[in-house]
Amino acid sequence: MNPVIGLDVAKGECKAQVFLAKGKPHGKTFSVVHTRNGLEQMKEAFLDMD
Repeated sequence: MNPVIGLDVAKGECKAQVFLAKGKPHGKTFSVVHTRNGLEQMKEAFLDMD
């Protein structure tokens, strides 16, 4: 498995999408606010890839 994380970074928040393989998204695109809590949520989403 070669997971990839796509980030579209903007001021104040970013959009993220996790792919487990080329063209195979894992879950839905989600927003991450640039706060400590938002970054913690992003970390949890990435750890959920296992």
